[in-house]
Amino acid sequence: MKILGIGSRINHTEFGLGVVTNVTSKHYWVTFIKDGLETIAIDSDFEIIEAVEDEVDTISFQDVEKSLKKLLQTWSDVTEISPIADRWKKGTLILRPADSNLADKEIPIDTFFHKIVMVRDKVRVMEQKINSSKTLDDQDKVDLQQYITRIYGSLTTFNVLFKVKSDQFTGSKSK
Repeated sequence: MKILGIGSRINHTEFGLGVVTNVTSKHYWVTFIKDGLETIAIDSDFEIIEAVEDEVDTISFQDVEKSLKKLLQTWSDVTEISPIADRWKKGTLILRPADSNLADKEIPIDTFFHKIVMVRDKVRVMEQKINSSKTLDDQDKVDLQQYITRIYGSLTTFNVLFKVKSDQFTGSKSK
């Protein structure tokens, strides 16, 4: 049996996707996307996604962190945190119906912003899945990408909530 090296990527039957972060004679220490750090037996039931040759060198925590971030971005809809613009922190979004007999609905802007960021992240994941699809032909990918660009364009109204410009939505540029 070949021993996996640090940095190998696996899919464990119980814990899911993970990266080998340490190896002993009987165990792998694996950082899993869902469950964090777990110790599993070398002969556990898992699929090898990408094997790294067993090396004597150790890996730094920063390298493990970088690998885990890459794994999360590739295999999950988890992304980096987008901060809300300072002027909106602890603010309230008020939805007021035209009929004055009906009550207003107040929502903390932080909660609303979090939901907007979740929509953005899910659209990004959909975009990645479309671009990496092996079943869609190139024209279908282009067509779907145009729809996604229009979705981003429809969401640009919410850009005022983002603190960092690079986190904002961008649609197609008009000429």
